[in-house]
Amino acid sequence: MAKLARSPTASPPAAAADRHRSAAGSGLRSLASAASGWFDRWAVMGSGLSKLERAFGDQFPEGERYFGLENFGNTCYCNSVLQALYYCAPFREQLLEYYSKNRNLEDAEENLLTCLADLFSQISASKKKTGVIAPKRFIQMVRKLNEYFRGYMHQDAHEFLNFLLNEIVDILEKESSSAKDSPGTTSPEKVSNGATVDEVRKEPLVTWVHKSFQGTLTNETRCLMCETITAKDETFFDLSVDIEQNSSLTSCLKNFFSTETLNADDKFFCDKCCSLQEAEKRMKIKKVPQTLVIHLKRFKFIEQLNRNKKLSYRVVYPLELKLSSSSSDAVADCEYSLFAVVVHLGSGPNQGHYVAKIKSHDHWLSFDDDNVEMIPESTLQTFYGSSREYSGNTDHGYILFYERIGGNGDEKTDSSDGV
Repeated sequence: MAKLARSPTASPPAAAADRHRSAAGSGLRSLASAASGWFDRWAVMGSGLSKLERAFGDQFPEGERYFGLENFGNTCYCNSVLQALYYCAPFREQLLEYYSKNRNLEDAEENLLTCLADLFSQISASKKKTGVIAPKRFIQMVRKLNEYFRGYMHQDAHEFLNFLLNEIVDILEKESSSAKDSPGTTSPEKVSNGATVDEVRKEPLVTWVHKSFQGTLTNETRCLMCETITAKDETFFDLSVDIEQNSSLTSCLKNFFSTETLNADDKFFCDKCCSLQEAEKRMKIKKVPQTLVIHLKRFKFIEQLNRNKKLSYRVVYPLELKLSSSSSDAVADCEYSLFAVVVHLGSGPNQGHYVAKIKSHDHWLSFDDDNVEMIPESTLQTFYGSSREYSGNTDHGYILFYERIGGNGDEKTDSSDGV
């Protein structure tokens, strides 16, 4: 199975002034977070219930846990993504199942997947309903594996999500390969990723990460001379879409799937014509994912400035998203529900802060490193962006997580008719 391409980094190394501003902002947030955490601990001593438990009252979801994550020096990009993944039910369930099957293996080597599974297990198995956990081992492993995330610079949450999912897939593929090559595995024995050894031999490995997040795009190019269509499939874990001022997520997706004409210097080489020809190019969704992750491209390289700039454009994203599309057989509408938003706070790509806004059991919560609190649903509207280029509002939705309503994602869909 083809690996997903690593996305380019969000920004070049920050200027000294940006680093100082980022460090100062991070320091102030750490002080505020520490003060908030102290107050919560004081409240627990006084009443036996945390601030969040009192907010839920008798509606606290049975069996659910809400834990903040300690910041180890600008690791908010990591914490916000981890919170979004924890409340992605299919991913969490499969990861905890993986942990239960592998925690007692004596020869198991510690890796990024085992560290993540252990972290999720600590949260889900905690006797307390709320609290703070320090993901120290996980952060150490991330920094060990990828020098890009070492140090205390401001990092990109989307780049981290891309790295994390691909790294987990790599680990599961290696484990499956080891199980396949082990002597005596002649029966269709189950391996830790949920596939059988026989299945692994016959078909490309489909892990539980693929089942949760992977979709398939078809890139079609039609030669305008001979009408020949060249099609190529490619898999994705998230869709990175360009944004425009005062637009909506629906319109951005329509532009993503719109037809593009290739002419002049961009002509297409047609194998049938054996020459460069004008052509039409478009993307279609062939297979929809169970969890649809959409990355709003808010960081754009400006040639005149020779640097990346943050686009504060106002982009309205709906709580319910419908991918309206047609196939050769019938019209299929794929409906999704928003359950997490990773928000970037800050005026530029080299500085700022990340938080996660997450829906859990019909309640919206804010996860700001070690601080967790309930918020009204209407708060999400404040992260759409700014209708003016220069505005005091620098808090913008960056990564959107949608879960499929019904269906299993196996349907093949043609999104050429719009989104």
